[in-house]
Amino acid sequence: MLREYIDKKLRVARYKLLKDGTYFAEIPGVRGVWANAKNLEQCRRNLRDVLEEWLLLKVSNHESVPGFNLKVDRRNLVLN
Repeated sequence: MLREYIDKKLRVARYKLLKDGTYFAEIPGVRGVWANAKNLEQCRRNLRDVLEEWLLLKVSNHESVPGFNLKVDRRNLVLN
């Protein structure tokens, strides 16, 4: 479920080569998720990491994420 959401969002990511020779990436509609790196592959990896962390933070804060529905059965949650 997480992987599918992340893969879907990464398919619409936008990449730019900046004047300083680094790459910048962002995902339209996902505010605050962006990455910058010296090469395109590292920029892609960084963007994936940022998106994953952003998604986990949203879920842990019980915030809604457009296009992502998490169903939790609270009866199965137990703290030790």
